[in-house]
Amino acid sequence: MKHITFYLDFISPYAYLAFEKLPETLKGITHSVTYKPLLFASLLKHHWQLGPAEIESKRDWTYRQVLWLASQQGTALQMPASHPFNPLALLRLAIASDAQGAPNRYVCETLFRHVWLGGHEAADVQRLEAVTAQLAPQRAANSDEVKAQLKAHSDEAIAAGVFGVPTFVVDGKAFWGLDALPMLRDYLCAGAFFAESNWDSVSQVSQGIPRRK
Repeated sequence: MKHITFYLDFISPYAYLAFEKLPETLKGITHSVTYKPLLFASLLKHHWQLGPAEIESKRDWTYRQVLWLASQQGTALQMPASHPFNPLALLRLAIASDAQGAPNRYVCETLFRHVWLGGHEAADVQRLEAVTAQLAPQRAANSDEVKAQLKAHSDEAIAAGVFGVPTFVVDGKAFWGLDALPMLRDYLCAGAFFAESNWDSVSQVSQGIPRRK
């Protein structure tokens, strides 16, 4: 049985769409999944990147594309009233819902849909209070323990080569993005591509013109 670690942030519409699509992707495959919320902004900072919503024209394109993708895969999605927003409260709530900091699918589904259904403010205080009451977390979301676990998830992901969300890590291989789901399935089904040197050979391509940070 293959084990998949799913790194996610509720701020990402691609992570939401991948979360909804994952059961179909894994149909017929014996597997287990651990969901690990992390702060996407910490990945961006580590890799010296801007988020899609920080580049004006890319922001508009991203929102158009995710709405189209949602319609194509049959997933309900409405943009929240404002985006990006501070996702820390939601991430900490997810972490607090499990003693090991790995929330189950129901918790993740509830928080994703809190953001991506209804067109409301994701960080609205009253809505946060309501979803907290619904999930009844085992621990205080603002505890030092929960904050440390959230940071640990981000640090773990960076060490595993994760640079964005959603990312699925299995057997030390990181599959990034909604559009990587078919590739993930092919790997789990022992696709011929992975029997060759394709995965590791790309690291031998030299970098022609490096950009300065």
